[in-house]
Amino acid sequence: MPDVRLPRSLILYLSPLCPLSPHRHTTPEKFYIEACDDGSNDVLSIDRVSDSPVKLSIEKTLPKKKVGDLLGHAVWKAMDFDVISYKKTVLHLTDNQMQDNKAFLSMINSVLLTDGFYFATDYDLTHTLQRLANTSPEFQEMSLLERADQRFVWNGHLLREFLPQPELHRFAFPVVHGFIIMKSCCINGKIFDWNIISRRSCFRAGVRYYVRGIDSEGHAANFVETEQIVQYSGGKASFVQTRGSIPFYWSQRPNLKYKPKPQISKTINHLDGFQRHFDSQIIIYGKQVILNLIDQKGSEKQLEQAFDKMVSSLGNGMVKYIAFDFHKECSRMRWHRLQILVDMVTEMQDEYGYFLVDVDGNVLVQQEGMFRSNCMDCLDRTNVIQSLLARRSLQSQLERLGVLHMGQRIEDQADFEKIYKNAWADNANACAKQYAGTGALKTDFTRTGKRTQWGLVMDGWNSMIRYYKNNFSDGFRQDSIDLFLGNYAIDEADMTTPLHETKDWKFLTLPIIMVVAFSMCIICLLMAGKTAVDSLVKSALNPNRGMEFI
Repeated sequence: MPDVRLPRSLILYLSPLCPLSPHRHTTPEKFYIEACDDGSNDVLSIDRVSDSPVKLSIEKTLPKKKVGDLLGHAVWKAMDFDVISYKKTVLHLTDNQMQDNKAFLSMINSVLLTDGFYFATDYDLTHTLQRLANTSPEFQEMSLLERADQRFVWNGHLLREFLPQPELHRFAFPVVHGFIIMKSCCINGKIFDWNIISRRSCFRAGVRYYVRGIDSEGHAANFVETEQIVQYSGGKASFVQTRGSIPFYWSQRPNLKYKPKPQISKTINHLDGFQRHFDSQIIIYGKQVILNLIDQKGSEKQLEQAFDKMVSSLGNGMVKYIAFDFHKECSRMRWHRLQILVDMVTEMQDEYGYFLVDVDGNVLVQQEGMFRSNCMDCLDRTNVIQSLLARRSLQSQLERLGVLHMGQRIEDQADFEKIYKNAWADNANACAKQYAGTGALKTDFTRTGKRTQWGLVMDGWNSMIRYYKNNFSDGFRQDSIDLFLGNYAIDEADMTTPLHETKDWKFLTLPIIMVVAFSMCIICLLMAGKTAVDSLVKSALNPNRGMEFI
C-alpha cells in the first residue's frame, strides 16, 4: 500500500494503530505496522524522515489481557504502553523544550497508567446491545472508528485526523475507559455469561473537585454508562443505567478543608445547560428517573433544593425526580432501609423494562427508560443503589431466559451471589480510582450485603488518601487528562507554556506542612497509651461522630 501522510500533532496516540498486532517493525527511516485483519497483507508505512515533522506515539507489542468474549468477540484490556518519539533523536530541542517534553510525557504516562483501558478489534464496545440492535445495515458496514459513540472514545482526539482516510481505519480502533468484567456462571446446572461494562464519558472528563456539574453543552462531569449483560443459550439481555454529576453549574474547589463547600454559580443561566443535558439523555435513553442520593441537610442541601427546583422548572413529563437522603436513611448501620428506595421505583423499573433478544435474534422487549443516579461524586452511594437495581433486573432476565426457576431468588444462589457482589464492588473501585484517586467507599456493603466496622475503618483510610490527593496531586491529574484528550493543545511554535509559570510559595510549603502534620499524627498514635487508641478507634467507628463519607 502507498505511504500515507499522518496528522500533525505534538504527541501521542493511545494505541491509534492496531492494538493487537505483534507485527511492528522499526528502521531508522520508517515504522512498519501490519494490519490486524485476518489474512490481510497490508502494511502501514510511516516515514520518519519527512520534511514535515510529525510527532507520533505508538505501542510496542502491547502487553494485554483478554477480559473475555462478548457475543463471540474478544475484548482486551491494555496493561502497558510505550511512547516512541516520531523523531529519531531529541537533540535538536533546547534545554527548555527538553524539560517541557519530559513534563508532558510524564503527564501523558500518568493518564495511560490509570487502570481501565479496553478495546476490541471486531466489536463496538462504545454502544449498548440495544443501540446496536436498532442500527441500520449501513451503520453495520461502517468501520469501528466511524460508528463509535464519541462520548466513550478516549483516544478520539488522537484519532480524529484518521477519520477522513478510510484506508487507515483498519489500523485505528476506539479505546474505552472504565471497567469491564466477564464471568461464566452457573445456576441450576445452566451455564450463562454475565458481564458488566462501565463506559466513562470523555466529555467533561476530569477528577473529583476539579470537575463538577456540567459544561455549556450539557455534558455532566463523571458521566458513566453502566450496562449489565447476560447471555444464555443464544438469548441475551441487557440493563443500562447512568450516573453523572448534578447537571447544573456548580463547583467544589479544593481549599484544604475536608469537605469544601459546594458553590452554585449565580451568574449563569442554569436551565439552558440543564435542558441540554436532559434533552440529549432522553434522545439516547428515553424516559429519565433521577435518583438524587445526596444529603438533604448541611452543605449538600442547597444542591438538592436547586436540583428539585430545576426539574420542576423544566416541566418535562419525561423526567421524574426522586430525592433519597442516603446517609440519613442508612445511619446507625440501618442498611436494610435501602429497600425503601427500591420499593419506591419498583413500578417504574417494571415499566421501563430491559432489552431482551431470543435465540432467533428477535427483539422481545426494549428498555424504554433510564435510572440516572447521582450523589456528590457519583461513586460510592451511587454504585450501591445501581447494584441493587441491576440485581432486580437480572432476576427477571434470568427467569425469562430459563436459568432461574419461578420462585427462585438470586440472593439464594450463594456461588453466583458472591460473584455478583464482588464484581459490583470492583466496578465501584475502578470508577472511584479513575475519578477520586482511591478505591470506593462502602464496598463492604456491596461485597457482603452488610456494613462492617472494618469497612468503616477502611473508608476512613480512603477518605484521608482522597483528601491528600484532592488538595496536592489532582491538579496535575486534571491537567494530564486535559492534555491527553486535547482540551489543552500544545503549540510547538509558542515557547511559553504554563509549565514555566512561577509556583506560589504556598504551593511548595503546604504539602510539606501536611506531610509533617500527618507524620506527627502517626507518631502520636504509635506512642499513645491503649486508652487513647481505643478512644480514637471508637470515635472513628461511631457513625454519628466519625467522618462523613461522600
